[in-house]
Amino acid sequence: MATQFSASVSMQTTCLATTRISFQKPSLISNNGRTNLSFNLRPARRLSVSCAAKQETIDKVSEIVKKQLSLAADQKVTAATKFAELGADSLDTVEIVMGLEEEFNIQMAEEKAQKIATVEQAAELIEELMQEKK
Repeated sequence: MATQFSASVSMQTTCLATTRISFQKPSLISNNGRTNLSFNLRPARRLSVSCAAKQETIDKVSEIVKKQLSLAADQKVTAATKFAELGADSLDTVEIVMGLEEEFNIQMAEEKAQKIATVEQAAELIEELMQEKK
């Protein structure tokens, strides 16, 4: 299912300047089974748009991350959790990627795997690769 929209948004930033974001032409967005669409204005004033991965994928990724990093069962790992916040170094991240590849029966290209910093980024890449397999 696809949705067409056009919008204009004004936001107040911390430096008391107004930032205006406009979509002048209707945009076509296909949600491919995903339920969330989020817009983030980062401090560098760049708009970031992401379609959140399915919750079941995020949950699976979270469990694999916990296992690979030997975290306590009650440790909270959410979609926004960064691997670095959990104490993961580059070797830990490689082991996480290997665990994800094994669990989901996929192969991640090295250049894409190196860009993964959060649970949600990993889940989105997994869903993208699984979609390509179909």
